[in-house]
Amino acid sequence: MSEEGLEAQRSYPLNKKLREFFWGGWCMQAMWNYERQMNTAFMWGMSNTIDRIYNKPEEDAKRKEAYKRHLEFFNITPQFGSFVLGLSAAMEEEYAADPDGFDPKMINSVKVALMGPLSGIGDSLFQGTIRVIAMSIGISLAQQGSILGPIFAMLISFGTSFPITWYGGKLGYINGQKYLQQISKSNLMDKVMYGCSIAGLMVIGGMVAGLVNITTPLAFGKAFQLQAVLDGIFPKMIPLALTGIMFYFVKKGAKPMAVILSCFVVGIVLNYFKILAV
Repeated sequence: MSEEGLEAQRSYPLNKKLREFFWGGWCMQAMWNYERQMNTAFMWGMSNTIDRIYNKPEEDAKRKEAYKRHLEFFNITPQFGSFVLGLSAAMEEEYAADPDGFDPKMINSVKVALMGPLSGIGDSLFQGTIRVIAMSIGISLAQQGSILGPIFAMLISFGTSFPITWYGGKLGYINGQKYLQQISKSNLMDKVMYGCSIAGLMVIGGMVAGLVNITTPLAFGKAFQLQAVLDGIFPKMIPLALTGIMFYFVKKGAKPMAVILSCFVVGIVLNYFKILAV
């Protein structure tokens, strides 16, 4: 990586960087897809940072590697996406400055580790609280025939989302730089990487248990229920097994869309014969 590219990124005005993180978080639901959910929008939010760091033709390979890195699975409450964008930008700068001492795998490990906790807080705050309050006030006024109903609903939603999205990017970027430098100086990188990897695996495991809702209705008489037996041995065994099978085929080179369609067809057949149920 050229020193000019890193210097161009670091000297770029902070407010302009924050605007990139803000719009990246604000548009986090754009181009949502079933395979990797918010990954495309996240990569778009990182693209200007990557282009400034790797700004020479001979750095095309590094630039493509960074693009690919940020096209991995990502899903979060959109208002908190800017925080992860700012933190990821700080980590990309650190990697560019010290490619031998900074493991780029840490970038995605940190992203995955943050998805669950931030989404839990964000969904409760924005979806479970602010939206309910905003819509309650808006609907109440609208029922009285007031045009202020939808206006107040939008103002309450926007007035809380805007500052959190803006300052989230700033907090992630500035504090990310500070803590990454401290971690590098104290040789804690391997421990942080290990901890983030464990947290990431816990998040993915929780998503499998929470989102893959597959059971079996197989039974022999009234006494033997196969699902109850499986739950006694290993709860959520079937969702884990099916996720492992899909992961195996994807790692072998199968197209994700082909895997999705196969699951759709096989699911219909197994459900028809009452082998699996949702």
